[in-house]
Amino acid sequence: MLQKNTDTVWANLRQVTFVKKNGVLVSTYLISAVFIWVVLMIIAPQLYMVDFSFRDGAIGGDPDAYTLKNYSYLIFGRDSDENLFNLLHLQIFLKTILASVGVTLLAFLLCYPIAYYLAQSTKGGTTRLFLIALILPFWVNEILRAFAFRILFGSSGVINVSLMGLGILDEPIDFIKADVAMYAGLSYAYILLMVFPIYNAIESLDHNQIEAARDLGSPWWRIHYRVVIPYAKPGIASGCTMVFMLSAGALAVPQILGGPSSLWFTQIIYDWFFTGGDWSRGSAYAFVLLFSCIIFVLAVMKFFKVNLGELAK
Repeated sequence: MLQKNTDTVWANLRQVTFVKKNGVLVSTYLISAVFIWVVLMIIAPQLYMVDFSFRDGAIGGDPDAYTLKNYSYLIFGRDSDENLFNLLHLQIFLKTILASVGVTLLAFLLCYPIAYYLAQSTKGGTTRLFLIALILPFWVNEILRAFAFRILFGSSGVINVSLMGLGILDEPIDFIKADVAMYAGLSYAYILLMVFPIYNAIESLDHNQIEAARDLGSPWWRIHYRVVIPYAKPGIASGCTMVFMLSAGALAVPQILGGPSSLWFTQIIYDWFFTGGDWSRGSAYAFVLLFSCIIFVLAVMKFFKVNLGELAK
């Protein structure tokens, strides 16, 4: 009976399209590898972080006791503080979220025309040449690219020197202090994650639909609004979620390009882990950031009316 049931299970598995295409052995390896990767590298660390965030990690605290003090500190600060709320950390958190949304919108405005041009206006060798031109700079390490942006936007950097040389400026602009360099660096750092999902979506769009709309007298903006963007919604949603999550979780770029009075929420998390030595509080801060990113992903899915499967294409 057991042998018969086993044979039935294997027979049913062999009928699955994925198994029929790759074979039982390869399919088992791929599924096992993905399962182990997801569980050990994603789910388990996050669950451990969540559990750790409810522990008392302060010096002299009880590490086995569960408490909400780490989350309470983010909102209210110390009991001895004069202010009712922890305004500094809350302001930095809010600034990080809003700035990440702004970086995402900026990346979309920059990348959508590029993706559309590559998908609908270029052919063959020209497309490959443009793709190589986009990818090539990202062979350089992210930290080196961030320092390159610091050279470009510095007080004696290329941009200020050029503008003063042309007589446009009388004195240099402090792009670092104004966070212009940081926002530009973040937008550039994740530009490929916005370009390629949109490019993949628009590339499959039948060009005849665009021509039909044009023949019917639609202006270019209406063609994009009514035809291209609705069709590319999964790619736009995918790019927006990736750019937002990576921008909100960035550390190197804000550390290098941020102004002296500018802090990113990840820098506070880093300080709790490696300077303050309170891993429980750092875990609580990290989980709050993760939860905020999940809410953003769900909001994007709701706004674009796409499901998780379309988002992952």
